[in-house]
Amino acid sequence: MATHMKTTIEISDALLDEARAIAAEEGTTVRALVESGLRWRVAEHRSHYGLFKLKDEAFDGEGIAPDLRAASWERIRDLAYGTDA
Repeated sequence: MATHMKTTIEISDALLDEARAIAAEEGTTVRALVESGLRWRVAEHRSHYGLFKLKDEAFDGEGIAPDLRAASWERIRDLAYGTDA
């Protein structure tokens, strides 16, 4: 269930007049326009800053060595760290 919080924002009279005109034209409310604009801006921000993106550090090659393709992670780790028994 969504909850709502009442808040006050200060915007210019000209912008409010435009928002009222758009809301009337679209058959909606200024509140709905403000919420829509905020949702859009939050989504835009998240798409640019909110997600961790792993840098591609791939290199040219043919992948894992053929003799290790069926090896367990433990075997590969031991070889990588030089702890192979």
